[in-house]
Amino acid sequence: MLMKLLLVLGAALLMACAPLVKQDDSKYGASIGIVNHTARYIHSATVNGAGGANMDAWGAGISDVCCVSVPVKWYPGMQVLVRWNMPENGKYVFKEKMVTVEKYDEPGSVYMHFFPDDEVRVVVSRHWSISGKHPIPAPVKPMSLSNQSQTVAVGR
Repeated sequence: MLMKLLLVLGAALLMACAPLVKQDDSKYGASIGIVNHTARYIHSATVNGAGGANMDAWGAGISDVCCVSVPVKWYPGMQVLVRWNMPENGKYVFKEKMVTVEKYDEPGSVYMHFFPDDEVRVVVSRHWSISGKHPIPAPVKPMSLSNQSQTVAVGR
């Protein structure tokens, strides 16, 4: 009898440690967009291996590259691998880093925002990057650079 009681108590303790709500692991295919808050051209960028588009310096656009698999519901600690190529002096320069996805409340497109010093932010939004409703304001070219043109020659 004591053994049965211990087994029941042990099982109850194990069940109490289990999550009360099963995490929803459903996913959807999201389009990908690049937003460049730098003075350098981005030759290509991917999130979790998907993407490949490019973006001019200070450029922003819509999410027009398909597709990356994204959880329908955001969860704390959610990260993606961002890889990008910002040519320098005519040579490809590949970089990559794990980036925490900022909290989102509803599914949308995935936008990679690139800032100086290799800072990258990733957001999921239903609003285009140039919309006033997008979570991060669109890039603004500094006045000191407005009269300069920028051309990048890329070689291997």
